[in-house]
Amino acid sequence: MAYWLLKTEPSVYSFDDLVREKKGVWDGVRNSLALKYMRAMEKGDLAFIYHSGKVRSIVGIAEITSDPHPDPRQDKTSRVVVNLRPVQRLTHPVTITAVKLSGEMADSPLVRISRLSVMPVTEAQWRSLLTMSH
Repeated sequence: MAYWLLKTEPSVYSFDDLVREKKGVWDGVRNSLALKYMRAMEKGDLAFIYHSGKVRSIVGIAEITSDPHPDPRQDKTSRVVVNLRPVQRLTHPVTITAVKLSGEMADSPLVRISRLSVMPVTEAQWRSLLTMSH
């Protein structure tokens, strides 16, 4: 199993939207590095959902429920999507400030490449972020 972080503007698509819909499609990714990471995802992987914009916090966990596949709404076969479902809302959202103050997260793309919308999270970082959310 691999771990990921997916960023979204909550006014566009929020974790609450995913919970309400019970399943979703993660789409709209255009950045080549983010698409590379999406292509590495596998069914059963877990992902933190991070709200960008004014919230700037990790707010929930989702499970990837499909392997990557071409976005059916795009002509470009290079664009992929994954299906996902909500797993749980974090008890305490983890703010970007807390992430930046965590030594465990210093080399995370969330800190180093803040505009990237899809990024890997190491197992140690995953555990650290879970601890921070309790």
